[in-house]
Amino acid sequence: MKRNKIPFWLWMVVGLLLFLGILQCFQPHIPQAAVTGEIQAPPPVKRILKNACFNCHTNQTELSWFDHISPASFLVADHIEKGRKALNFSEWDQLTPPQQKAKLYDALNKILQQEMPLQSYTLLHKEARLSANDIHTLQQYVSTLSPRQPYDSVQAAQSAQEREHFYAQQRTPEVAPAPNGIAYIPDYRSWKAMSTTDRVDNGTMRVIFGNAIAVKAIQDKHINPWPDGAVFAKVAWKEETDTLGNIKTGAFWQVEFMIKNEKKYAATKGWGWARWRGANLKPYGNDASFTQECIKCHLPQKANDYVFTLPLPLIHQ
Repeated sequence: MKRNKIPFWLWMVVGLLLFLGILQCFQPHIPQAAVTGEIQAPPPVKRILKNACFNCHTNQTELSWFDHISPASFLVADHIEKGRKALNFSEWDQLTPPQQKAKLYDALNKILQQEMPLQSYTLLHKEARLSANDIHTLQQYVSTLSPRQPYDSVQAAQSAQEREHFYAQQRTPEVAPAPNGIAYIPDYRSWKAMSTTDRVDNGTMRVIFGNAIAVKAIQDKHINPWPDGAVFAKVAWKEETDTLGNIKTGAFWQVEFMIKNEKKYAATKGWGWARWRGANLKPYGNDASFTQECIKCHLPQKANDYVFTLPLPLIHQ
């Protein structure tokens, strides 16, 4: 009597199940470290953060049963390790108040860009999905962290003096270069304004200027990628609010440049980065590695050639 052969595909299924079974004996280690100082926030905000962020961004991770299944468990462990390094709400007390505000602002931007929470995570963890109301709640909370300062005659005089000092400083050749060797560009004041932005985490108002090459690229709709030679200057002032609620520019905060040159700045995503802070135009950063901070901030905009703000004429087209 002839025996029926077992189909090859069945052998494959049995082999795969056996392999997966053996694989369950190997699990990554996910340390549960101490909570030194958890973030303090209003209950609605805390609830949203706990549901959407805490599993990857705290020291106290609560895994679901399916998170323990290998090989997916190794991917989960990798996400948690990277998540804690980037943002850890269990060690919130180790950050200064400005750093805390910046971290929350950065996290909010990642949410608005739909970069976070990861879609691969929310696919199985439905509780981590953020509704429009959740996002609005987070935006409202972040906006309260740096309320605009009241505007009065004394502050107006101080701001005017600081602006005069700043403009005078720009007319002198003594502004030191950035740590990466990029020289200050005083002529940006004659460039065309491209757009404006508002940083709610540190209460600054910003205007972005573009040089002639950048302006022509906008006119030609050649902005992704931007051509070599395009330069942006982002100028920031502290915001002040008068008694009528009108927002005015206060003290000068900083000016930063992005200079496009694919070959020259190949190591820094094709852009040269530089920043000068304060009325004395002090170069930002202790050494050239400060550019990694700039790149990390702009990385979510990789698809837009690392540029956050669209030129105003193109926004409504």
